[in-house]
Amino acid sequence: MNKKFCLVFSLLIFSPIMGICKDAKTPIGIVEKLGNQIPADVELYDENGNLQTLGRLIDKPTIIDLVYFRCTALCDPLLNEVVKVVDKMDLEMGKDYQILTVSFDQNEKPETASGKRDNYLGQVKKTVDPNGWRFLTGDSLNIYRLTNSVGFYFQRSGEDWVHPTALIAVSPDRKITRYLYGIYPLPLDVKLAIMEASEGRTGPAIAKVLNICYTYDSEGKHYTFNFVRVAGIVIAGLTMLFVFVFIVKPKKEKKRNKR
Repeated sequence: MNKKFCLVFSLLIFSPIMGICKDAKTPIGIVEKLGNQIPADVELYDENGNLQTLGRLIDKPTIIDLVYFRCTALCDPLLNEVVKVVDKMDLEMGKDYQILTVSFDQNEKPETASGKRDNYLGQVKKTVDPNGWRFLTGDSLNIYRLTNSVGFYFQRSGEDWVHPTALIAVSPDRKITRYLYGIYPLPLDVKLAIMEASEGRTGPAIAKVLNICYTYDSEGKHYTFNFVRVAGIVIAGLTMLFVFVFIVKPKKEKKRNKR
């Protein structure tokens, strides 16, 4: 892969919305479609060559990453980082969430997907449900239905593809809830995105606390600790404690003594 092509790849990592290439008729990059629902009848092949619908596959908070399996510049590094995220998160893959890695190259087949799945699941150090991470392929029609529904736009360049890189969080009813950009996702960002995706369903109680302590930075595309909000809560709590200890409680004791 030549340097010019790698440069194009690198530029795509950091821009959630891309412009239109001079000689391209379609945009390359991501146009966020938060709140949109992925079609349930999109059909993809699993690692065993069985045809599956996304309506059947997506039954819990889901992280979708769109790649092509021959890609060594962006896709392999991203999947290597996903392995690290799975190991570091205290959420249980296959129970609390799942990952769907989908090839957008219609020429890639289930045999390749199966090999990739074995490779990356083999790198996960902790015990996980192997059905929690699926590797899928499909024909051009169903691939484009999926990629268009999530706003993921790519283009062929010779034998390779120019494409953006992101993890897309989806709720159990296939609603798009969050985009996390780049090839180095942070475990906390992924965990919070999963918790957001689980809203409306029974989820970890700690999610409510995390949503108070962290806010999503729409420009930086990651979660940040909300110091002002947390400090405000702490100050309010200390104020209430002060009022109770030094004002309310003495008044109650004074009234009790008078009786």
